[in-house]
Amino acid sequence: MTSDIATQAPETAGARQWLGLATLLLPVTLMTADLGVLWLATPYLAADLRPSSAQLLWATDIYGFLTAGTLVIMGTIGDRIGRRKLLMAGSAGFIMASLIAAYAPGPEVLITARALLGVAGAAVLPSTLSLISHMFTDPRQRATAIAMWVTALSVGLAVGPLVGGVMLTRWWWGSVFLMGVPIMLLALATARVLLPEYRDPAPGRLDLASVALFLLAVLPMVYAIKSLASGAPAWQPAVASAAGVVCTVAFVRRQNRLATPLLDLRLFHDRAFTGALLTLLIGMTALNGVEYLVPQYLQAVAGQSPLEAGLWLLPGAAGLIAGSQLTPVLARRIRPAYVLVGGLLLSLIGYTAIALSEGVLTASLGLAVIMFGVAPISVLGTVLAVGAAPVEKAGAAAATGQTAYDLGLALGIAVTGTLAVAVYRGEIPDEAPAAAKDTVGAAIAAAERLPDGASLLATAKAAFTTGLQTAATASAVLTLVTAVLVTTLLRHVPAIAAAPAEAGTKPDREAGEPVTAAH
Repeated sequence: MTSDIATQAPETAGARQWLGLATLLLPVTLMTADLGVLWLATPYLAADLRPSSAQLLWATDIYGFLTAGTLVIMGTIGDRIGRRKLLMAGSAGFIMASLIAAYAPGPEVLITARALLGVAGAAVLPSTLSLISHMFTDPRQRATAIAMWVTALSVGLAVGPLVGGVMLTRWWWGSVFLMGVPIMLLALATARVLLPEYRDPAPGRLDLASVALFLLAVLPMVYAIKSLASGAPAWQPAVASAAGVVCTVAFVRRQNRLATPLLDLRLFHDRAFTGALLTLLIGMTALNGVEYLVPQYLQAVAGQSPLEAGLWLLPGAAGLIAGSQLTPVLARRIRPAYVLVGGLLLSLIGYTAIALSEGVLTASLGLAVIMFGVAPISVLGTVLAVGAAPVEKAGAAAATGQTAYDLGLALGIAVTGTLAVAVYRGEIPDEAPAAAKDTVGAAIAAAERLPDGASLLATAKAAFTTGLQTAATASAVLTLVTAVLVTTLLRHVPAIAAAPAEAGTKPDREAGEPVTAAH
């Protein structure tokens, strides 16, 4: 694979580029921090807004679904209007949506605000990666900048719970959404000075029908999954699933006919590309269902304050940061498939610990082991997808990889979160107040109003624990599936090298020759 930088001498980045990188890393850190603080705020917004279990799941994961559903679209728009301009528009939209979410009077408004945040996030994330690739043309500096980008995602997970815990201790649940406002304002203020503008000189046509079909293929399937947890009539998930399948088939057929498709399906002919995307999708699905439930367990079941829960979540974030830093070192010497499988098997220990035991220490350390083991997926997934694609398709491959990553995060909450809710509802007795069947937060509130609420309180906490353990079991199964897929589809990919002297060479895909990371 010939690198796009091989045709020109790379320029060494100066102070302006590195300051520009800092500007880009701020919103990247916010993306994951914003997700983590919402997990801590869930019990409080549930008690205040009183959403149903389905509404609570929508409020939590519609952000990820809209981000995943519009990433490719936003990438195409950025090619036309300019990446810096799209970044600034996304930052402004994020500020407005954050203010709406912070002062949402009901669950419907909160869900709408979270959807807007997802679209704004989709405008920000691909713009940051694209601008990095144009600001840093030296392969070694580019590799460093991308590693810092990945680390920023991990730092967001580390800082988010702690900052969120402090804010929830002092203010109301909506304050966690205001955390991002000054960060995005700073990004807006410095973007024009520190960031270059870039647009594709010959962008393809944006096919609006493909955009609509993509969203109509994903969202009905999500609705079907969530309907199972809400106790909806059986025909509703059946109809939604059928609609999703029909739109998926229509989307695939349309992409195969278009000269400039929204998603180039020919990329999937390469088994390394397909394997990388499936690893991102299923691996993140396994992780995020448990990661979403653990903060609620720490507060609702273990009785931790938001700040205490945030501190107990720090080992998990530290595990992700450590794993993210170790992965590139290992991947230069060991085939990526072996690094990925080793991490997946390690994370299996964490899932098993949570599935078989309970308690604050088990939840915290189990999550830490999981995050450390899953880190190679987040680091190598998109790199492998881009490395498997032709140079001219690198941008599309990166956007598709990020879509798989975000879709996996959202599916984790939708699938394993729905499973946990279904188990929870099944464990609550029929004679309990109706609200107690929706969420553990509602059950705790109901128990406090009853003269003999101790029994309901104990039952609700036990039911939520059972739901968490069931979700961890499901995640363990998904982890084993991912390990099999990695072994089957990615074991032929050689170790990854990023040395400048090797950049721009055509990699030998056979026995052990290094693949350059010049993209």
